[in-house]
This record gives sequence, structure tokens and C-alpha cells, in this order.
Amino acid sequence: MDFFSILSEERIKKAYKDGEFDNLPGYGKPLPPDDLSSVPENLRMAYHIMKNAGFTDEENQVKKEMLTIEDLMKKCEDQEEKKALRKKLNEKLLRYNTMMSKRRQNTNSSLFKNYEDKINNKLF
Repeated sequence: MDFFSILSEERIKKAYKDGEFDNLPGYGKPLPPDDLSSVPENLRMAYHIMKNAGFTDEENQVKKEMLTIEDLMKKCEDQEEKKALRKKLNEKLLRYNTMMSKRRQNTNSSLFKNYEDKINNKLF
């Protein structure tokens, strides 16, 4: 352990002995049930860490939808359908960026997407 970890542990122990944690809301009561009851036991910790980090199911769902649309675009040969898929992808990308900005995270996904498109156009 480093110096700061030892110092933190000592201060927490001292505060506990002094009774500074006795008047906290919920003291002595069980923790509220977790909403991860449908997740297998061996995956709950990973889901809990992701949830605490701010990742949401909705965000993951939008990312999956974006990947699906991208796959469809790669296989699509009809230009009109490709145009419609591009519009749908842009809507999903906007929605994803909005979710990320609410978490105050900067995304360069549109920049990378445009760069990827340029590379694909040159190669294919």
C-alpha cells in the first residue's frame, strides 16, 4: 500500500471509532435490492462496475443498432437503400452522442465515422 492509502484507512478507522458514521442516513439498514437480479451471478460484478461508470443498457443498444446498420450498408448494393440506411445511422449517431454528452463525455464518433468512410471509398 502506498502512503495515501494507509493515511486514508487510518482516517476512516478513526472516524468510525469516533462515531462519525452513526448518524448517516440508512445506517444499520440493509442496502436496497439491486436491479441486476436477471443477470447471471458470474456477470453481476461486471454489470455493476459498468453501471457505476455510467454505461447504460440504452447506450449499448444504440451502439448495437449502429453496428447492425453499418453491416447492412456494407452489404447493400442499392444506392437509395444505402442512402436511407445512412440517414438512419446518422440519427442513431446523433442519439448516441446526445447520451454521451449528458454524461459529459466527449465523442469523436462522427469524426472517426467520416474518416472510416473516406478510407472505405478509396479502398473499395
